[in-house]
Amino acid sequence: MSNSLYVFLPLLLFVLVIVWRVWFYKKTINLDNFNDTWRNILNEEVSFYADLPATDKLRFEQELLYFFDDVTITGVKIEINDTDRLLVGASAVIPLFGFPELRYRNINEVLLYQGSFNDDHQTEGDGRNILGKVGKGNMNRLMILSLPALRAGFKNENSSSNVGIHEFVHLIDMADGAVDGLPESLMQKQYVAPWLKLMHKEIESIKKNKSDINPYGATSEVEFLSVASEYFFNNPDQFQEKHPELYSLMKKMYRYSS
Repeated sequence: MSNSLYVFLPLLLFVLVIVWRVWFYKKTINLDNFNDTWRNILNEEVSFYADLPATDKLRFEQELLYFFDDVTITGVKIEINDTDRLLVGASAVIPLFGFPELRYRNINEVLLYQGSFNDDHQTEGDGRNILGKVGKGNMNRLMILSLPALRAGFKNENSSSNVGIHEFVHLIDMADGAVDGLPESLMQKQYVAPWLKLMHKEIESIKKNKSDINPYGATSEVEFLSVASEYFFNNPDQFQEKHPELYSLMKKMYRYSS
């Protein structure tokens, strides 16, 4: 065996272990820990859950327990309740619901702020136009969400905005190591070229004011993925009506059965 192989094989093994830990490692979760109060909250607040058949509701609850076991949810200078925690968890579960074999392994904590914040994570002063953010650098594995924005995303079923889903789709995009608007950990190869074509076509439509997709989605491919995804999951009927080709492709991409 050549020296290069001695170097390559341990590196390959290390990468495979990391990938397995990131997406496939599973724990044993006791579904008895999920109570009826939580079920009532989900039925009232999360239409995605409320519309599921009974067997899928049980799997949704299991995915929430997995998430709660891995991720801490903290209110910053505010009191948060079970509803707030469940909305954060639902934001995480919904985009990956078509992939029961996958788990988030690139986040440890979600911070809930009392409102919007600026680039320095301050909730007072100028430039407070950020509703959600996935941390990088010294804030790696951390997510910040505006609590009012999180609640609003689930409260209005006709809204195309959901900041929680938006930020968790960013985490999905990051999981393959390249933040580029191509969630390769989810997307089968045959969908890559059609996705790129439709994405750039829709970005041009947004720039020409010929699309109802949030203009923020035209700022980059990365933001388009998250903006289109929050619309897709939050208001699927309207998204299908206004963007049938994009809806059809995203339905395949996310293994969305509705």
